[in-house]
Amino acid sequence: MSRGAQNQVSRTRDLPKPNEYVQALLGEFSPWAFDEEKAPTLKGGWRDEFQVGGTDPVDLEIGTGNGFHFAWRAEQNPDRSLVGIELKYKPLIQTIRRARKNDSSNARMLRYNARLLKDLFEPGELDNVFVHHPDPWPKKSQKKHRLIQPEFLEELYALQKPGSFFEFKTDSEDYFDWALPMFEKSQYEVEGSTRDLHNSEFASRNFVTHFESLFLRKGQPIYYAFMWKR
Repeated sequence: MSRGAQNQVSRTRDLPKPNEYVQALLGEFSPWAFDEEKAPTLKGGWRDEFQVGGTDPVDLEIGTGNGFHFAWRAEQNPDRSLVGIELKYKPLIQTIRRARKNDSSNARMLRYNARLLKDLFEPGELDNVFVHHPDPWPKKSQKKHRLIQPEFLEELYALQKPGSFFEFKTDSEDYFDWALPMFEKSQYEVEGSTRDLHNSEFASRNFVTHFESLFLRKGQPIYYAFMWKR
């Protein structure tokens, strides 16, 4: 087993009382959703998994939540393959179920630790990457658990192809203030950022997630950054 699989909260096949979502991962949705043991076996072979050519794009969404954005993007871009990562079983199954209802054959979900992307992809194997509303870990003592860290950005940059982008959204101003300086110091080229996505130049190309809509109803702004790997 890879180092990544060893760092999961639990191993799916060892759960003594699998709930309906665990059963769906191992059963009904197993052709399109992979547990922490199978996921690393596809490293370097994602285009074979999707049965596409060597230059066809493979995008990644880290933390798909309930899957509205994931399903929408897969449906709107049938010429692009899309991989999603979730650690919790319920959102993982909700996500792949939505994509399958749209008959999207270009979508796959993984149960894996997003901090261990090197277990899953070879350098240059990924195209565009989306991180929307990651866990903010708001307490000072928790910030070390945030996904956005200099080491994570360095690893992610290496996994993406030149000419691909990285999109980041959060409802946490504190997380945004934490992350933006890291983006600016990283190898990425920051095209732009805003403290109010829905009243910015980026609003027209934004997909409003269900989670995002809850904050908009409260009048809370969404924080956004868009970066390129040139």
